[in-house]
Amino acid sequence: MIRMMRHALHAGRGALCLRSFSETRGEVIEDVLQRTDSARLTNEASLYVHWPYCLRRCSYCNFNKYIPRENNDHTMTECLQRETETLLQLSQVSCITSVFFGGGTPSLAHPSTIAAVLETVSRQANLSDTAEVTLEVNPTPVGRSKLEDFFHAGVNRFSIGVQSLQDEDLKVLGRDHSPQQALLTVAEARRLCPGRVSVDVMFGRPKQSVESWENELSELLRVCDDHVSLYQLTLERGTQLFKQVLEGEVTLPTEEETAEMYLCARKTLHQHGLLQYEVSNFARQNAVSHHNRSYWKGTQYIGVGPGAHGRFVPVGEGGVLREARTQTLEPDIWMREVQQKGHATRRRIQLSHLELLEEVLVMGMRMTEGINHKHWELFSPQLGLHEVFGTSSDVQELLQRGQLILDERGLRCSWEGLALLDSLLPALLVELERRVSLRLQEDEHAKGQTNRTSNTQ
Repeated sequence: MIRMMRHALHAGRGALCLRSFSETRGEVIEDVLQRTDSARLTNEASLYVHWPYCLRRCSYCNFNKYIPRENNDHTMTECLQRETETLLQLSQVSCITSVFFGGGTPSLAHPSTIAAVLETVSRQANLSDTAEVTLEVNPTPVGRSKLEDFFHAGVNRFSIGVQSLQDEDLKVLGRDHSPQQALLTVAEARRLCPGRVSVDVMFGRPKQSVESWENELSELLRVCDDHVSLYQLTLERGTQLFKQVLEGEVTLPTEEETAEMYLCARKTLHQHGLLQYEVSNFARQNAVSHHNRSYWKGTQYIGVGPGAHGRFVPVGEGGVLREARTQTLEPDIWMREVQQKGHATRRRIQLSHLELLEEVLVMGMRMTEGINHKHWELFSPQLGLHEVFGTSSDVQELLQRGQLILDERGLRCSWEGLALLDSLLPALLVELERRVSLRLQEDEHAKGQTNRTSNTQ
């Protein structure tokens, strides 16, 4: 797929030079734009940096996080720098469009760690002064006290893990901050980065009702900035909360109640000017998360740090296909591997054309704008959205129900359909696999016909 796009890119350059002056200026501009977009698929990437440490483990969390046994911040910083350098060289990207420091609790890191990683990025690729650099923050007094230093280190956007404004709920969730501390952290973050502060809030919590959720949202909206991320609490095996629910100590709202909470939140946030642009994300003044949007757009991203995931073409070693890459999970082993060989990639899988399209589809359909025709064409120049989905009876049924929309703009969910996305995706994925397989068979048949013709001449 990548090789095919590169051939198209080189051919486009030649074709552009040979165009006659009688052709319209609009066609030339369109051709240039298409080639520019194709080039960005391999020339640009976003960067995710994982800080694996937490002071404690929340009752619901099964993320890759560790309670540090000793202070090894210096070694961790050096290894984050080295792996960043190695993977950027391997990817050969010329531009990093955004950086996201996640975890774990990256606000436990020293601000000098953030500055060091950003300096490493700038040495290897272009990192614009205006590029979005986000840091997840635990809203404790310690986290709040370091915000200004993080800002001076290069962070220009904060994502605050408020989760709840109810004391009792925060205790059940195992969070180590109070509602008041969360509000003070949001206020300080807004002072430093006005318009670039996101608040994470969780629904479907133990004993939560739709009414209490609506009241909590109203309180949150009085103090939040221009971005809110909603997360439904999910039970994960092996967590303390899973055990408590299993043993009957804690009860969670029903599926019907959590569905109503989600719809309530969408309506309330919309009324306050926070427009939904993705399943879980809402923004005012177009204050979207550019980093997360790059995931949903199917662009390359490089994952650095213990357990980080990435999707990029390893051009530096002659690669032409995008790979799904996962770094070693355990921090001590990860650091040892980085020190030995420059990176700690534990798993790498070349993505087939179908697998790449599946990711573009699943991620793109999370956005309210969905997938436009030009964007899909970057990944699938031979099979357009209408060709893939336009003739399917199952997809037609979803269109007739008003849950999906396929028109001149592209493919997207309706307002009602977005809330049901998980139930819509199977039909789309089945049809995508069927159409791609059929196209492969047709291409093989045509190739065989060509070979037989050549042999008879």
